[in-house]
Amino acid sequence: MGHAGMAATAVRYLRSTGAATTAAAPVPVDPLPRPDLRAVAADERPPVDAGEFRRVLGHFASGVTIVTAHDPGTPGGPAGFACQSFASLSLDPPLVAFMVARTSTTWPRIARAGAFCVNILGADQGPLCRGFAVSGADKFAGVGYAPAPATGSPLLDSVPAWVDCRVQAVHTGGDHLIVVGRVEALGATAGGEGPLLFHRGAFGRFDG
Repeated sequence: MGHAGMAATAVRYLRSTGAATTAAAPVPVDPLPRPDLRAVAADERPPVDAGEFRRVLGHFASGVTIVTAHDPGTPGGPAGFACQSFASLSLDPPLVAFMVARTSTTWPRIARAGAFCVNILGADQGPLCRGFAVSGADKFAGVGYAPAPATGSPLLDSVPAWVDCRVQAVHTGGDHLIVVGRVEALGATAGGEGPLLFHRGAFGRFDG
């Protein structure tokens, strides 16, 4: 029986016994204490600070790429963004992966294309990377490229290596998406210069 049903039963009983049913003056009641709201359980550690997370993970040096696609939603309009979070994933079948923020305005254009080209940057291509890291700008202004052989995605001029892929799967990873691509074609420049590296917020190069 719900609270309303219990209250109605109590009123009927009081009336049958002749007891008064008029409400008495309310008696002050101390409010209940506010609950101790937590984002994690009492036996868990709280999340790490975002700034500290970036600072510590910045010690991990990585290569730098530009992920490009031909957006069918814009006639002749290429799309692309600078991407540090890129990695090989599987040899059989040949798969690679990159991570992109869920707030990215470029990702929906790559998703529409269903394919992409990973342009691996060389040591002197820091300015090219910076151009693709700017939101809202015409990133391809003055940038030469040709269609990648399998998907037609923009293959940028003078990159030391490239990987042409079709989107295989997309997974959620917190505030990012994990995009898995199946490799359809790839290539590298023989005897090319070393890679462009990113470490602690700055570009660098490999001195072998």
